[in-house]
Amino acid sequence: MLVSISVMLGMIMAIIDTTIVNVALNQIGGNLGASIDEVGWVATGYLLSAVIIMPLNGWLTARFGRKAYYAASVAIFTLASALCGTATNIWQLVAYRAIQGIGGGALQPTAQAILFESFPPERRAQSMALFGLGAMVGPAVGPLLGGYLVSNYDWPLIFYINVPIGIAAFLMALAFIEDPHYIKKHEQSLDYLGLGLLVIGLASLQYVLERGQHDDWFNSPLIVALAIASIVGLVWFCLRQLRLANPLVDLRVFRNRTFTAGNIVGVVTGFGLFGLSLILPLFMQQLLHWDAWQTGVALLPGAIATAISMLVVGRLSGRVDARILMASGLAIFALSTWAMGYFTQYSGFWDVFWPRAWQGFCLGLLFVPLSVVTISALQRDQIANATGIGTLLRQLGGSLGIAFLTTYLQRDMTRAYASMADQVNSGRQVAQQALAAAQAQLQAQGMSMTQAHQMAMVEIAQRIQVNATTVAYEDLFRLSAILFVVTMPCVLLLQRPRAVVGASVGAPVAAD
Repeated sequence: MLVSISVMLGMIMAIIDTTIVNVALNQIGGNLGASIDEVGWVATGYLLSAVIIMPLNGWLTARFGRKAYYAASVAIFTLASALCGTATNIWQLVAYRAIQGIGGGALQPTAQAILFESFPPERRAQSMALFGLGAMVGPAVGPLLGGYLVSNYDWPLIFYINVPIGIAAFLMALAFIEDPHYIKKHEQSLDYLGLGLLVIGLASLQYVLERGQHDDWFNSPLIVALAIASIVGLVWFCLRQLRLANPLVDLRVFRNRTFTAGNIVGVVTGFGLFGLSLILPLFMQQLLHWDAWQTGVALLPGAIATAISMLVVGRLSGRVDARILMASGLAIFALSTWAMGYFTQYSGFWDVFWPRAWQGFCLGLLFVPLSVVTISALQRDQIANATGIGTLLRQLGGSLGIAFLTTYLQRDMTRAYASMADQVNSGRQVAQQALAAAQAQLQAQGMSMTQAHQMAMVEIAQRIQVNATTVAYEDLFRLSAILFVVTMPCVLLLQRPRAVVGASVGAPVAAD
């Protein structure tokens, strides 16, 4: 448990920090005199460095040892957090956030590997439930905590709050984390070409996903160039890694069917967790006109339900086939997301409460058995590498979800508005009746016929905009639900792990 507390402190600190910053961006921009585009780099800069370090988890663990690597990551994150709070201009803050991402990107996959290996085989589901409490609940708690700190204090506090937690995590890591005997340190030289290809490929891909919608996707020459760079860089990197005896990132783990299928489900889980976690607050604030605090409170039931399900599923995983739990989780998530397709501009707190609570609960059904099955299918010395790859794919799945859903939302909103406006302009009876009623009401207030007609047209246009936005969100929720249903067959490719008692070094953690 001391090991668990050590790694959970660092991991939760990093995960909450990725979302807590989002609610403070407006205040940061105003305080530092930055534009909306410039302040967006505070989040983007962190993610660019984090996604680069994630897949290197296995190589860096083997190069420096687990204890030293994890402790150094905590130290980098903590020091960068302190520097962020002292930033006096936006680009200084972006630079500090990029350094912070180097530490933060390492904490989550390393924590998952340490927790999984610290527990005996019969309790590994509980270890993943403990990990899931931070990985899944953290993103929901971050905005609520950030909103409180920004509203009552000042934005540097969202960074300074990491410092005492980071110091405690650093000291505990040095005291309690040990290097497993089956992880052999190696002194091989760094593959500089491979590292360069990885940096170019992942950084370009993450930039395209983060800024594509803002720059109108492939109408931007920069987005086109970076998309090409990401494809060339990542394809070249993968081919190179498959030829090397000791690669930076061991992609041979994808030969394992269970690991590959599990990561497909993981990408979709990331899509749902990050994508819908962005879209739902936008719906609440744009259509329901809730403020940041009300939005955070409305999202909290999902986080509480996730925490409960993590604890429940942690005990069920050894007794119930993991594939049944995952299929149930995907089905419940799909149904609850489909139910969101009936939201309107008149929906209230309790309309949101139940679908969100069910979504939160099913994340436990998905994450715990998925983590156990996917990691258990591998050999012990592959776990550090595999958790880094898995964390990267979930992050990219989240970025893909955000990019796809926001683009679809904008374009569907435009389509719906054009269709509804066309009905008004074409003289459809219902639309003309609504226009006449609005005009009559305004004339009754003393306006001339011309003024009343103009004001009525403006009012009708506003109604059309609200209705078009509502339709776009409804379509978006239903499309997301369909995606989860389509992913369900991947569960059939997974195989239930069976604990191997007294497994030797280098043997699989579990056998099929």
